[in-house]
Amino acid sequence: MKVYLKVHIKEEFEIIACCDEELLNQVFKEGNLRIEISNQFFEGKLIALEEAISILKCASFFNIVGEKIINEAINCKLLIKEGIRFINGIPMALKMMF
Repeated sequence: MKVYLKVHIKEEFEIIACCDEELLNQVFKEGNLRIEISNQFFEGKLIALEEAISILKCASFFNIVGEKIINEAINCKLLIKEGIRFINGIPMALKMMF
């Protein structure tokens, strides 16, 4: 399984964006909620799911979208199920540590 992972650096912050491969360039809406999995934000390297998890384990900030990456993040204890938000059935999660 592969996911897209991109590192954004803004001032002193490093933010990791990661999504399941098949979600890139899609938009999901539900009520007032909307998520756009744009190539500008998410399309970085296409890498193995295990490599992405390794990178996310060291991240203070991340934005992840998709069933594969979310489930693996939960399995590796990077997230708890209660921290997941669904938009039109697509799971997403954010991590922010200050």
